[in-house]
Amino acid sequence: MYRRRWRRHSLVLLVTLVVALSGCGAISVPTEGPVSSPDATNGSTAPNATGDPDATGDPDATGDPGVPADGETRAATVTSVVDGDTVEVRYADGSTDTVRLVGIDTPETRGQTDPAEFEGVPDNESGRACLADAGDLASTALTAWVDDADVTLVVDPETDTRDRYDRLLAYVVRDDANLNYQLVALGHARVYDTSFTRADSFYAAESKARQAGLGVWQCASAASRDATDGLDVRVVFDAPGNDNENLNGEFVVLTNSGDEPREIGGWTVTDEADREYTFPAEATIPAENSIRLYSGSGTDNETAYFWGSNGAIWNNDGDTVSVWDERGAVVVQESY
Repeated sequence: MYRRRWRRHSLVLLVTLVVALSGCGAISVPTEGPVSSPDATNGSTAPNATGDPDATGDPDATGDPGVPADGETRAATVTSVVDGDTVEVRYADGSTDTVRLVGIDTPETRGQTDPAEFEGVPDNESGRACLADAGDLASTALTAWVDDADVTLVVDPETDTRDRYDRLLAYVVRDDANLNYQLVALGHARVYDTSFTRADSFYAAESKARQAGLGVWQCASAASRDATDGLDVRVVFDAPGNDNENLNGEFVVLTNSGDEPREIGGWTVTDEADREYTFPAEATIPAENSIRLYSGSGTDNETAYFWGSNGAIWNNDGDTVSVWDERGAVVVQESY
């Protein structure tokens, strides 16, 4: 689970420029059928559009009819794949262009992806490393499908023709397969939050890929497991007597069952009311040991920390304790 903290900056939305696309004709609408993972050693064909629907969870059940029938088109040859959502092409007249696959976004291959862009992926070292690997896999998949191949580029009538970097925004179609859609259905890409004709079917395909844990969506569960490995949290919430008069009678216990100390400096603990405690920079949970966070006041030591609250923190009738790392991602959480 990831929550965007108040101190994080908002994402800057890209502003697109409209530039007319000339020399375009019509195209028949390909059928979006079941997808297949590309063989990285053989880029001779695009994903199968007519295979066994049971083999891939039947992405065609989303009802995606392919690319818009009234979309402007242009034939081209892919000369190189920049990354999972961008290619370089050459037209028949010898001119060249850069194409950004419309409606999708794949992780950066240089490891600069903000995990907040991929819901559920923790903003920690494991999450970012996983996204970098997923970006490489997306690039490999697209390369296998289109490198040096003849394709049809289709501009969606609801989108701008070019983005702020003057890249053509288009669907890339090969062998009757809409490769933008295929990348989403196989989990290599997320849906880019913008308006385009096939958005509903793309979101449906993304939902199926997330539920199946395909591609980039493996990063959510894998990174979460890495972050929580060996950590456990529980709350002793009902202090003897009056909770407000015995603040150190209630406390949080963080247990590290691993064989290495866990540094938690800058981590925070919150309750459902968003009351928050931040561990000091030197805080560490010893290997195969526990620390306690008392609600009241006292002097911190290696295994005891004090919230310094003037009232009880934990509700006796139910609450949720959440432990967040210094980047604002949930590390471990428990409700009672």
